[in-house]
Amino acid sequence: MQRPVKHRSAGIVVVRREGGEWKVLILRAWRSWDFPKGLIEPGEKPLAAAQRETREETGLTDLDFRWGHDSIDTELYTDAKIATYFLAVTGQTDIELPVSPELGHPEHNEYRWASLDEARRLLPRRLIPVLDWAVKRLPV
Repeated sequence: MQRPVKHRSAGIVVVRREGGEWKVLILRAWRSWDFPKGLIEPGEKPLAAAQRETREETGLTDLDFRWGHDSIDTELYTDAKIATYFLAVTGQTDIELPVSPELGHPEHNEYRWASLDEARRLLPRRLIPVLDWAVKRLPV
């Protein structure tokens, strides 16, 4: 029997071109790497939540959803949560890891513009289908 979904998050797989190859933004909180994401607030649409969370966690505002607003959901994971991810490209390279008012420190310890291979090595298994989904949409 499948557990019911208690929490829904939304995030964005943010990519950019560098030296002819695609780089993907990943964030580290303690030992875990992830894409920018956070909980969807009551009444909020997943895309709006993904944009808000990405802005709050990274300072990114230059997001181009050139592949449309298609999304992919993760399988059910920790605390009966599902995350929905969108794909966007940015020209912005500088990332901010601002102090979270709730935590009193940044939510993430580090960010990285990773190659697709590096992201595949660093991301948890539950996010590999999300990375694969994004890569299939990127032009060579």
